[in-house]
Formats: sequence, structure tokens, C-alpha cells
Amino acid sequence: MSEADMNTEEYPTEIHDYLVAFEKSLGSVDEMLKTMMSISRSELLQKLDPLEQAKLDLVSVYTLNSMFWVYLATQGINPKEHPVKQELERIRTYMNKVKEIADKKKASKLDKGAASRFVKNALWEPKDESERSSKTPARGKKRK
Repeated sequence: MSEADMNTEEYPTEIHDYLVAFEKSLGSVDEMLKTMMSISRSELLQKLDPLEQAKLDLVSVYTLNSMFWVYLATQGINPKEHPVKQELERIRTYMNKVKEIADKKKASKLDKGAASRFVKNALWEPKDESERSSKTPARGKKRK
């Protein structure tokens, strides 16, 4: 906003900083949209694996619905009573599912064979009677 625009419009001076921050945020959103729109969707999806495609789709639809939420608020409509609220909750549910899948993918896998060998070798096992008598002499006192 230019200084002349701010002087001609009437609004409380307390919200000036908020309006400036809002304008910067809109500029950032505009730049991001231009970046995303510069490449075709099919080209972009070809470069991504299925999990990344799902993330991109979810972020896109969540952003769009969030912007609609803001639009409703600017029109004086309570978005909490609008179906967009349920849609955002549904999208968040799917985002959590995708996050769980990504976390499972990153989690280390258990090598059951190695784990069982480790546990087996770490545990003390008593030796059989035949092994003890042949390898070690008896240490008790001899009676005559």
C-alpha cells in the first residue's frame, strides 16, 4: 500500500501494522502461486513419487479451502458453521494418514534373525553335566 492510499482510506490506525503484514503475506502467496503455475501439473507429478504427489494434492486442496475460509470471514459469514470446516477436518485426517505412511517408511526395520542371535548370545546358558565333567576337574575335597 502506498502512503497516499492509506491516507485516503479510513480505517483505525491500530490495524495499520496488521494490514501491512497482511499485504506482505498476500505478496508471498502470489509469488508461490506463480511458481506453482509456471510448470504444468502433469510435468510436476511425473517428477514426484506417489507419496509426494499425495502430499502436493493435500497441501493444494488444504490451501484452497483455507483461502475460502478467509473469504467467508471477510464476507461476514461464520466459517465455523459452514461445511468448509468439515472439509478442512477431512483433509487434515488424510494429511495425518500420509504423515503416518511417511513415518513408517522412515522407520528402521528389525532384522529378526540378527536380533534373535544377539539375544541368544547375550543370555547365559548352563552347560550340560557331560560338558562340565569332561572339561573341568571337580573342586570338592576328596574323602579317603
